[in-house]
Amino acid sequence: MCTGKCSKCIGITLFPLAACAIVCNILLYFPNGQVLQLSEITDLVWFFHGILGAGILVILPAFMMLGAGGAGCCANRCGRPWAGAESSMLLSVVLAVLGFAGGAYCVVISSLGLIGGPLCDTGDGEYLYPFRNDTLEGNYLFNQTTWSICKEPENIILWNITLFSILLAIGVIEAILCFIQVINGLTGFICGTCMRKRK
Repeated sequence: MCTGKCSKCIGITLFPLAACAIVCNILLYFPNGQVLQLSEITDLVWFFHGILGAGILVILPAFMMLGAGGAGCCANRCGRPWAGAESSMLLSVVLAVLGFAGGAYCVVISSLGLIGGPLCDTGDGEYLYPFRNDTLEGNYLFNQTTWSICKEPENIILWNITLFSILLAIGVIEAILCFIQVINGLTGFICGTCMRKRK
């Protein structure tokens, strides 16, 4: 596949992934569909890893990848005239690095969210993190019988595991795609031509 078409395909693929990440991050604010007080929401949600990391920081390079891909041309360094840069393929590489960082950021925060567990009411009306000090061997992820310790919000553990897992997977896929675009963009810039359509 030529570098232009590859860039365009990656850009198109990143849009639904970023949108899904934003939606998942927003859903984390409403465990099981409930509206909670700010102090009752898991702290790692406030790092905006889905909205900012896997969302906005990935949408920006996705737009540039579409521009760098042009009309599907092969190894075109310049891309479309409206790209506003002499070498939009190189600019797509720079933004792909930004997208890679956003995806990696989402992976890190999602992993911490899965390992640490949710903030929940254990039955005495006080919200705390009952699984934060667990060892990796005795982690709640591998011992479903411990999930009953969280009374409120209802199904908070399953809610968090599902959404953080989706965000983790999205972050990994986005980081891989953006890394591929870095290689693809560098190949297109170094080996490509700078041909423009004749009027």
